[in-house]
Amino acid sequence: MNHARPLLASSRVLLLAAAIAGCGGTPEESGAPGQPGSPKAPNAGGKPRVALVMKSLANEFFATMADGAKAHQAGHAADYDLIVNGIKDERDLSRQVALVDEMIAQGVAAIVIAPADSRALVPALKRAHEAGIVVVNIDNKLDAAVLADQGISVPFVGPDNRAGAHKVGEYLAGRLKTGDRVGLLEGIRTAFNGQQRRQGFEESMKVAGIVIADSQTAQWEMDQANRIAAAMLGEHPEIRALLCCNDSMALGALAAVKAAGRTGEVLIVGFDNIAAIRSAIKDGSVLATADQHAGQLAVYGIELALDLVRGKRPPADATTPVDLVTAETLGSAAQSAKP
Repeated sequence: MNHARPLLASSRVLLLAAAIAGCGGTPEESGAPGQPGSPKAPNAGGKPRVALVMKSLANEFFATMADGAKAHQAGHAADYDLIVNGIKDERDLSRQVALVDEMIAQGVAAIVIAPADSRALVPALKRAHEAGIVVVNIDNKLDAAVLADQGISVPFVGPDNRAGAHKVGEYLAGRLKTGDRVGLLEGIRTAFNGQQRRQGFEESMKVAGIVIADSQTAQWEMDQANRIAAAMLGEHPEIRALLCCNDSMALGALAAVKAAGRTGEVLIVGFDNIAAIRSAIKDGSVLATADQHAGQLAVYGIELALDLVRGKRPPADATTPVDLVTAETLGSAAQSAKP
């Protein structure tokens, strides 16, 4: 949906393309492995290498996250090098685990990860921790019980997804009436952020007296959301709105609503604030979304990772901003941007 921009040589960003990741490239020299739980030493040149491991770069949200991280590194090129990785789709858990193992083999100083699954990635991240690599969790929080079972602690930097979804749901509820029925498109059910967004939507509907007629997972994917939303509209023609736990699914739902000839009749909300959804909000085909500031989210994680590598502060969770986005807020932003 979005494409990573070509890298400028002057930025000294190290990009490990997902298409060739895992092909057996030679790991770079980085000194002896660190002790479990203790940060690795910087590279011979004095700069630590930070690996950013994300979910699907086909999702504009993560492409924007990657661009933000590259821009930050370009502005701090003397301080650290960056390796950017992503997987082909949100469900490719084995590939994301393999990427973590590759970064361990390359001896990076830190891994900043947006895990595709809150549980499945923990054992791989434990291996990184035992190799002396700093690990910072962004975007989708790792499962606390699994972390405890594995005996590791990983700081989380990210938004309150439940609160963000509640804001969006509350705004939608103001356009509906008590007793109206809606559909819910969930993300991956083992992903903590998907669970939190679903709960935020459910809570806001309950408070408003609005009934969720159907709730199904579309795995964060546009095509699946299109099929599921079309089926929901057929099975529940009374549905007045579709609550989508990310913007990719909102775009799939929008296509289904248009195909059913119900544009304007069925309201749509999402979560992420990608460019295509902003355009749809401006033209009135989508009602609202939540902005968790993708361009800065990885930067927050990278900055914490660098501080931990240098021993500047103890690891601690940090909550980042999440804001409601509507036609009104976009109009206000456009007005404030005028000279």
